[in-house]
Amino acid sequence: MNCDTARQQLVLFLYAELSFEEEELLEQHLDACAGCRAERARLDKMGALLDAAEPEVPAGLLARCRRDLASALVQERRRQSPAALLRGFWSKWVVSPPLWMRPVGAVAMLAIGFFGARFVPAHSPALAQMGVPQDPPPVISKVRLVNPDSTGQVRVQYDEVRQRELRGHLDDDRIRRLLLAAAADPADPGLRVDSIDILKNQTSDNEVRRALLNALRADTNSGVRLKALDALRPYASDPETRQVLAQVLLTDDNPGVRTQAIDLLVQSKEPDVVGVLQQLLRQEDNSYVRSRSQKALNDMKASVGTF
Repeated sequence: MNCDTARQQLVLFLYAELSFEEEELLEQHLDACAGCRAERARLDKMGALLDAAEPEVPAGLLARCRRDLASALVQERRRQSPAALLRGFWSKWVVSPPLWMRPVGAVAMLAIGFFGARFVPAHSPALAQMGVPQDPPPVISKVRLVNPDSTGQVRVQYDEVRQRELRGHLDDDRIRRLLLAAAADPADPGLRVDSIDILKNQTSDNEVRRALLNALRADTNSGVRLKALDALRPYASDPETRQVLAQVLLTDDNPGVRTQAIDLLVQSKEPDVVGVLQQLLRQEDNSYVRSRSQKALNDMKASVGTF
């Protein structure tokens, strides 16, 4: 990447509009180019000045604007549809009925509201199809960077309308939820590793532990799975953790992950570990993993069998 391309992409980078691969190439160029680093510092300073002058936006304004826009688009699409006749009827005879019908309509609307609230969920697909505006469920922002410091605080950069930054300790629910979102980000394995490395100090939290178990079981990157394994070491005797470790031992395609799973499983010295190791020996092709399994069985004074 040359300087012209890097400087063109710097603005996109600040607004989180680059792909993971483009960000990596840009970061490599910045590491080697003092001029482009200075340009990035200038843009960062300008962004900080704009942020300082930005007026306070009411909470939920963005969500309401998106909801109103979606509702307007639905209304526009259905303006000429057969449903327009039904809406006209509703407006004429229900919303603004003749005076002689209003008492009857009031009673009917009260009954519909009372009984309908019991059967229609808060976020109803049926209501959405009718074009009724609904508050959207909470959405966690896209996390771009996590970085702990020596004071115990964590710096998290995330996307909203533009890139934002939040600082706080791990006991801050906002920080923890952003880290959990980053740990599950499918586009950036480096971010997942960094997030899990920070969350490993919060494994007493059930939600954090479930996130680590999900990463160990399903993450496509072996480095992330190894990091999750390391974070779960204090819970090697936990039944749910042992169950996932046994599954990983028999299905993971990375020998390093399988080896680490053996080490954690044998810590508990539970009887079911013997069966898992014996099953592993029946299917394992890697000689090192086989030798570790045999050693673990010997240490537990269990039969290796003939394989």
